[in-house]
Amino acid sequence: MIRHIVFFTAKNPNDRSAVREGLELLKGIPDCIRLEIAENRFEDPIPGPSPDVIVYGEFEDEAQLAAYKAHPLYQQSITRVRPLREMRIAADFEAD
Repeated sequence: MIRHIVFFTAKNPNDRSAVREGLELLKGIPDCIRLEIAENRFEDPIPGPSPDVIVYGEFEDEAQLAAYKAHPLYQQSITRVRPLREMRIAADFEAD
Protein backbone atom coordinates (compact mmCIF):
# COMPACT_ATOMS: atom_id res chain seq x y z
CA MET A 1 0.00 0.00 0.00
CA ILE A 2 1.12 3.55 -0.75
CA ARG A 3 0.21 6.43 1.50
CA HIS A 4 0.07 9.87 -0.13
CA ILE A 5 0.12 12.92 2.17
CA VAL A 6 0.12 16.52 0.95
CA PHE A 7 0.26 19.69 3.04
CA PHE A 8 -0.96 23.06 1.75
CA THR A 9 -0.86 26.62 3.02
CA ALA A 10 -2.98 29.40 1.59
CA LYS A 11 -1.37 32.64 0.41
CA ASN A 12 -4.16 34.52 2.13
CA PRO A 13 -5.70 33.15 5.35
CA ASN A 14 -9.12 34.12 4.00
CA ASP A 15 -8.63 31.56 1.19
CA ARG A 16 -8.13 28.59 3.51
CA SER A 17 -11.67 27.28 2.94
CA ALA A 18 -11.39 27.84 -0.83
CA VAL A 19 -8.21 25.73 -0.88
CA ARG A 20 -10.02 22.95 0.99
CA GLU A 21 -13.02 23.20 -1.33
CA GLY A 22 -10.76 22.95 -4.40
CA LEU A 23 -9.11 19.87 -2.93
CA GLU A 24 -12.51 18.32 -2.16
CA LEU A 25 -12.83 17.71 -5.92
CA LEU A 26 -10.31 14.89 -5.43
CA LYS A 27 -12.93 12.88 -3.54
CA GLY A 28 -14.69 12.28 -6.86
CA ILE A 29 -11.75 10.23 -8.14
CA PRO A 30 -12.51 6.50 -7.79
CA ASP A 31 -8.86 5.39 -7.98
CA CYS A 32 -8.06 5.12 -4.27
CA ILE A 33 -8.70 3.00 -1.22
CA ARG A 34 -9.19 5.99 1.07
CA LEU A 35 -9.02 9.76 0.62
CA GLU A 36 -9.44 12.42 3.29
CA ILE A 37 -9.28 16.22 3.01
CA ALA A 38 -9.15 18.24 6.22
CA GLU A 39 -8.25 21.64 7.61
CA ASN A 40 -5.52 21.71 10.24
CA ARG A 41 -6.77 22.16 13.80
CA PHE A 42 -3.62 24.15 14.78
CA GLU A 43 -3.32 22.46 18.17
CA ASP A 44 0.40 21.58 18.06
CA PRO A 45 2.08 23.26 21.06
CA ILE A 46 5.43 23.48 19.25
CA PRO A 47 5.63 26.83 17.44
CA GLY A 48 6.50 26.98 13.77
CA PRO A 49 4.94 26.88 10.34
CA SER A 50 1.89 24.66 10.00
CA PRO A 51 -0.17 23.61 6.99
CA ASP A 52 -3.70 24.89 6.50
CA VAL A 53 -5.10 21.88 4.64
CA ILE A 54 -4.03 18.23 4.47
CA VAL A 55 -4.76 15.57 1.84
CA TYR A 56 -4.35 11.97 2.99
CA GLY A 57 -4.76 9.09 0.56
CA GLU A 58 -4.20 5.35 0.50
CA PHE A 59 -3.55 3.49 -2.74
CA GLU A 60 -3.10 -0.19 -3.55
CA ASP A 61 0.04 0.39 -5.61
CA GLU A 62 1.89 2.78 -7.95
CA ALA A 63 -0.56 2.04 -10.77
CA GLN A 64 -3.56 3.12 -8.70
CA LEU A 65 -1.75 6.28 -7.55
CA ALA A 66 -0.82 7.07 -11.17
CA ALA A 67 -4.47 6.58 -12.26
CA TYR A 68 -5.58 8.95 -9.49
CA LYS A 69 -3.11 11.62 -10.66
CA ALA A 70 -4.16 11.12 -14.30
CA HIS A 71 -7.87 11.64 -13.59
CA PRO A 72 -9.39 14.89 -14.96
CA LEU A 73 -10.62 15.91 -11.49
CA TYR A 74 -7.01 15.92 -10.29
CA GLN A 75 -6.12 18.57 -12.90
CA GLN A 76 -9.29 20.55 -12.10
CA SER A 77 -8.28 20.60 -8.44
CA ILE A 78 -4.78 21.82 -9.33
CA THR A 79 -6.24 24.57 -11.51
CA ARG A 80 -8.45 25.82 -8.65
CA VAL A 81 -5.94 25.48 -5.81
CA ARG A 82 -2.59 26.49 -7.32
CA PRO A 83 -3.36 30.25 -7.55
CA LEU A 84 -4.51 30.24 -3.90
CA ARG A 85 -1.71 28.25 -2.32
CA GLU A 86 1.65 29.36 -1.06
CA MET A 87 3.22 26.07 -0.04
CA ARG A 88 2.69 22.46 -1.10
CA ILE A 89 4.67 19.60 0.40
CA ALA A 90 3.93 16.04 -0.74
CA ALA A 91 5.15 12.66 0.44
CA ASP A 92 4.45 9.16 -0.82
CA PHE A 93 5.61 6.12 1.12
CA GLU A 94 5.16 2.36 1.27
CA ALA A 95 3.04 1.29 4.23
CA ASP A 96 2.89 -2.13 5.82
